[in-house]
Amino acid sequence: MSQELLVNITPMETRVALVENGVPQEISVERNNKRGLVGNIYKGKVIRVLPGMQAAFIDIGEARSAFLHVDDLLPRHGKNHNGESGEEPDIRNLLHDGQQIVVQVIKDPVGSKGARLTAQLSVASHYLVYMADVEHIGISQRIESETERERLKLLLSEIVEQLSAEDGADSKLGRGFILRTSAEGATEAELRSTVGFLRRLWQHILDRKIAATAPSCLYEDMPLPKRVLRDMVGAEVEKIRVDSREVFDELTTFGNKFNPDIVQLLEHYPGERPLFYMYAVEDEITKALERKVMLKSGGHLVFDQTEAMSTIDVNTGAFVGHRNLEETIYKTNLEAALVIARQMRMRNLGGIIIIDFIDMHSTEHRRQVLRALEKALARDRVRTNLSGVTELGLVQVTRKRTSQSLGQILCEECPTCYGRGYIKSAESISYEILRDILRAARAYECDSLRVLASAPVIERLTDEDSGQVADLEAFIGRTIQFRVESLYALEQFDIIPV
Repeated sequence: MSQELLVNITPMETRVALVENGVPQEISVERNNKRGLVGNIYKGKVIRVLPGMQAAFIDIGEARSAFLHVDDLLPRHGKNHNGESGEEPDIRNLLHDGQQIVVQVIKDPVGSKGARLTAQLSVASHYLVYMADVEHIGISQRIESETERERLKLLLSEIVEQLSAEDGADSKLGRGFILRTSAEGATEAELRSTVGFLRRLWQHILDRKIAATAPSCLYEDMPLPKRVLRDMVGAEVEKIRVDSREVFDELTTFGNKFNPDIVQLLEHYPGERPLFYMYAVEDEITKALERKVMLKSGGHLVFDQTEAMSTIDVNTGAFVGHRNLEETIYKTNLEAALVIARQMRMRNLGGIIIIDFIDMHSTEHRRQVLRALEKALARDRVRTNLSGVTELGLVQVTRKRTSQSLGQILCEECPTCYGRGYIKSAESISYEILRDILRAARAYECDSLRVLASAPVIERLTDEDSGQVADLEAFIGRTIQFRVESLYALEQFDIIPV
């Protein structure tokens, strides 16, 4: 399966698209003035401990205080060797107001919520993740070969033991590492070089920790183009196209230093036609921001994203099939499963996701659709969990949320409906104005009342509702004037005593 990474650089932002067989699968956007915080390490200050929530708010120097739960406070807290949870300690015995603590961001701020933190610190490279307070070596589940898993673990264990012995007993450097999927096939020299780099980086963070005052940033994760080389380049990636010569040179230097195998994949794109237009990525971004997504069969999907969860509704639409209704529904759901998995990646949906497939009577059809969805989700770099079907026939999926969705990055709340997705009708506003006129007539001593509102509402009041206006004038004994305000939204109006 052929994959390409497209890196689009502008002075304002960096955008990266993962294209598979010519079809965009993932979009990442990083604005230069709003870089994400995930991976950053801070020396923070406890500003409030919440015993009822077993959590604390930490000042890390950002606009909103960050959130630290007791589960993320202690290394392997409350877990025994079998992975079973033990008794949860009282956070008041661990933290107090004003205390300084080193933490790492694991979730970016979203909406009104601040960043989510952990005190279990780690730094990553292309092959390894270094964990400061863990002593064991783990390995990615996606490396399936048992022979390769044993080889890598044995090789890394010997390297870590040797370097730890050279450091001596007084060293503050831990021995915890996780072998990433990209480490498959790595040589001893590559692993040794990576271990050395991560240990030097961690020592640098420790040195900064001593001198820094809270709140301050001790370590800032790499910018998006370098994170692409570290996190997104797998065995299936055949080309990395970069449309900036300056960034191409930076990535070449970075690759030569940390992962020379990647350098041969890099290619500078000097073409006049924009890179994202050439691969139709711009069109896919537009589609990923729309509520409705059309299926090739004629059916469609409806996406609704709320603060609590995201919902996806599957509809047959214009698709009537060629055999019978059950076959039509099955084919629509099967196509929808593949499109849903791709759209989840494109939109970067996270948290709880509820999918309402069209009801299927056949048990085999339900199994096939769930299997297709599970297989499509397995290709996602972000951890997902398919929980099966509820009693109501809904499919539950959870997808790890670490950053804002594409819609949250590129869009803002509608100033007219304030995110509701709908507004009151002109009829409703007209009736509301008539009720408020009655209230204003009792509150003010005046000869007339003037209504300022949008054109559709004024038209309604002077046409369909003119009879009610005349009756109201007779009841309050005053005249009512109307004036169109072109800048008013449909729901906006004012009543002024004249």
